[in-house]
Amino acid sequence: MPIYLYQAAYTAESWAAQLKNPQNRVESVGRKVCETAGGKLLNAWYCFGDYDFVIVADMPDNASMTAVAVAVAAGGAVKSGKTTVLMPGTEIGKRRARSRRTTSRPASPSWHRGAGPSGAPVAPA
Repeated sequence: MPIYLYQAAYTAESWAAQLKNPQNRVESVGRKVCETAGGKLLNAWYCFGDYDFVIVADMPDNASMTAVAVAVAAGGAVKSGKTTVLMPGTEIGKRRARSRRTTSRPASPSWHRGAGPSGAPVAPA
C-alpha cells in the first residue's frame, strides 16, 4: 500500500482545548481515522514550523488518504493541511527508467537560433 505524509496546523481554538485537556490526540485520532479509512497509522509527531503535527500512514490508495484528509479538515481542529505521497528510492528508480523511455525533447524555439519570437531575424547589436 502507498505511504503518505499528512501535515496539519491546528486552529487557535484547538490549541486552547488541548491546553485544558492535555493528551496525545495526534496518535489517538490519527490511528482511528486511518483505520476507519482502511489504512494504518505508522507514526505521528508534533512539530515546529508551518505545521503542528505530521502523521505517516499506510493507506490502500489516494481515495482512502483523501478520506483521511477530508475527515480531519471537517472536524474543525485544523486550519490547514497538506498530503504528500512518499515513495522509496526503488520506486523513483523505476520511474526514472520509465521516463527515459517516454520522454522526448521539445524542439528549440526558432528564436534561440538567431531569430526573434516572431521568427524574424534578429540584427546583431
